[in-house]
Amino acid sequence: MKQTLTQKILERHLVSGSCVPGREISIRIDQTLTQDATGTMAYLQFESMDIPRVKTELSVSYIDHNTVQIGYENADDHRYLQSVAEKFGLYFSRPGNGICHQVHLERFGKPGKTLIGSDSHTPTGGALGMIAIGAGGLDVALAMAGEPFYLTCPRVIKINLLGQLQPWVSAKDIILKVLDLFGTKGNVGCVFEYGGPGVDTLTVPERATIANMGAECGVTTSIFPSDERTRRFLKAQHREEDWSELKADLEADYDRIVDIDLSKLTPLTAMPHSPGNVAPIRECEPVAIRQVCLGSCTNSSYKDLATVAKILKGRVTHPDVSFIIAPGSKQVLENLARDGYLADLFASGARLMENACGFCIGNSQSPQSGSASLRTSNRNFFGRSGTRDAQVYLASPESAAAAVITGHLTDPRDLGIPYPEVSLPEEFYVDDRTIIKPKEADSAATVAIYRGPNIGPPPTNELLPDSLDGIVTLKVGDHITTDHIMPAGERMKYRSNIPKYAEYLFEILDSTFFQRAIKIKESGSSNIIVAGSSYGQGSSREHAAICPMYVGVKAILAKSFERIHAANLINFGILPLTFVREEDYDHLAQGDRLLFPDIRNSLLDRDRLQIRNCTQELTMEVAFELSSRQKKILLAGGALHRS
Repeated sequence: MKQTLTQKILERHLVSGSCVPGREISIRIDQTLTQDATGTMAYLQFESMDIPRVKTELSVSYIDHNTVQIGYENADDHRYLQSVAEKFGLYFSRPGNGICHQVHLERFGKPGKTLIGSDSHTPTGGALGMIAIGAGGLDVALAMAGEPFYLTCPRVIKINLLGQLQPWVSAKDIILKVLDLFGTKGNVGCVFEYGGPGVDTLTVPERATIANMGAECGVTTSIFPSDERTRRFLKAQHREEDWSELKADLEADYDRIVDIDLSKLTPLTAMPHSPGNVAPIRECEPVAIRQVCLGSCTNSSYKDLATVAKILKGRVTHPDVSFIIAPGSKQVLENLARDGYLADLFASGARLMENACGFCIGNSQSPQSGSASLRTSNRNFFGRSGTRDAQVYLASPESAAAAVITGHLTDPRDLGIPYPEVSLPEEFYVDDRTIIKPKEADSAATVAIYRGPNIGPPPTNELLPDSLDGIVTLKVGDHITTDHIMPAGERMKYRSNIPKYAEYLFEILDSTFFQRAIKIKESGSSNIIVAGSSYGQGSSREHAAICPMYVGVKAILAKSFERIHAANLINFGILPLTFVREEDYDHLAQGDRLLFPDIRNSLLDRDRLQIRNCTQELTMEVAFELSSRQKKILLAGGALHRS
């Protein structure tokens, strides 16, 4: 049987199940990564499993999110993470070394390996021919403990790239075109597998941009073949021995094949407030740009920043624009400096930020009131930049450079200057001294783990009761992201302190939610959330499930869920239920009292559940798609409590 590349790697790592799309399988995980915003809770969960040392081939703890250290909380978390890495056998990437996805691509990723990370953009590793999947921190903790990772065997969609990009059109425009074609919902349970002659024209950093933003479509992951381009990239990283050729069989069977002619693409932008709100820049209304942010895990490679440096050489940033650059790694920064590009960027008026996530997660560089910000990052959700009135546009580095020069949203082809070609170095300058290697097991055993006052144990849950009596505490619409549920930015420093972090639940949508939820919990009732389609888009942050569990949320009734968030809800004992009739969503109101009878037996024996709306005297039916393993987790009140 002719196989896709996805099938080949999954079958080599298969632990249970069969690779039939739609069925639950489990796979062996070779590598894990965490970042500091999600890592602290993941390692607290790992500690609770009483495992003396990680059992993966390689696990890395990165510090790249909470690097703005106002107050003691973030610094304490970083020291905790370093001590955990020392004790349990992980690599530790120190603050300033770079963004996890960029550094992992450079220093650790290997073709044919499996990787899960507690960050939704872990699929960046697909640029190297890896099965790289974003997951909740608890799933990563379980993988480090030697447990397999469970997922629905995906349908594989081939994106067949034809032709070659024209000048001023880049990899960012490819993935924006994919988002235009597929949207941000309806792609759960799929993998994008890239092929066709156009793939040969793309460098690994360009492939990384595309694989990274596949997460915005909601797919399980994206993957490219490992070919000569991959070998050259790894050789430049002094890691040629990690290369192996991997590709799909000719005439492999795909669920769907979509052709994209690269030669016909034009510069695109994602307009506020969704990565799927895509339009050609030339067709957009004139927009004054007051801030340009170049970087994030999507577009912060050497090639991205060197291209912008060449465009801006001899030019100065428009006087109305604040121009921010955030290299993806220390390696990128050092190589830009050695090749003279950093000086050109400084001369143009660029402001250098830390090699970290920073502006992408609203943790710095919020734009001025009521202004438009153009960013090369991957998300422009409402409020994500740190201000609620910002209009954030996503675009390529080339389009970002055009806005730096003109002060407005500009198709870079209209600059009237030659397109600067940038080639990757045949050999990068590599300095791994800010990556701390694991200690030997004997010396690691004596390491004491540091715990600051902001760090608390994972909260516990109780067994799922026989029936639920709950109140609809909040009703929300479509496309609710994890940013809506648990904000990033300045609140992120509380992620290892669940009682404190929970106070900000849904604050973007309803600042009264937390107090109302606590009152309902204290009254002996459960909290119920009602939502529209694609609930839980965006980040893998499991806190969007942990904090609701902490305040007594027992069920989410939605039209549909996104993959990572649904898995996180199950891991923490919250029922993800979908309407059998979508019109029943309209028959529910905030404050309604709902009865869920005989839940435990229904979970075991059926795939649907009757709900009684006592307030409106109505009955409705909801469905659940759960494996027997997931049902056992829910009955136990969560994965940490399952015996």
